[in-house]
Amino acid sequence: MTRRAADAMLAAARAAHPFEACGILLGAGSRIDAFVPAANVHPDPARRFEIDPQALIDAHRAARAGGPALVGYFHSHPQGPAAPSATDRAMAAGDGRIWAIAGGDAGVCDLAFFRAAQDGFETLCSAIIEG
Repeated sequence: MTRRAADAMLAAARAAHPFEACGILLGAGSRIDAFVPAANVHPDPARRFEIDPQALIDAHRAARAGGPALVGYFHSHPQGPAAPSATDRAMAAGDGRIWAIAGGDAGVCDLAFFRAAQDGFETLCSAIIEG
């Protein structure tokens, strides 16, 4: 992933605290080139997230028009670890998309990555590239 994308995710988590931040990961394959913050439209944003459906529609339209692909999703756990929660596990589609999760105090301590597989989440290794 690019340093810009990683920094933007952590900044979004800090800005949303004490609520969950969320957004969309753009790139190709397993590479994250950009992060697009999105409104958390869930009625209980302190404990759950729901990416604004319009942001998802816009990302898919842009990809169909030749832009970067939607490769995954981001959200923060303002009071918890950077790991999938029971709610995350129940909500994941098992579609192979990447889930980036920021966790720790104010969501600024950790950033971890997982792939939503059919039988749960697989932990992914990550590397920062310039860009």
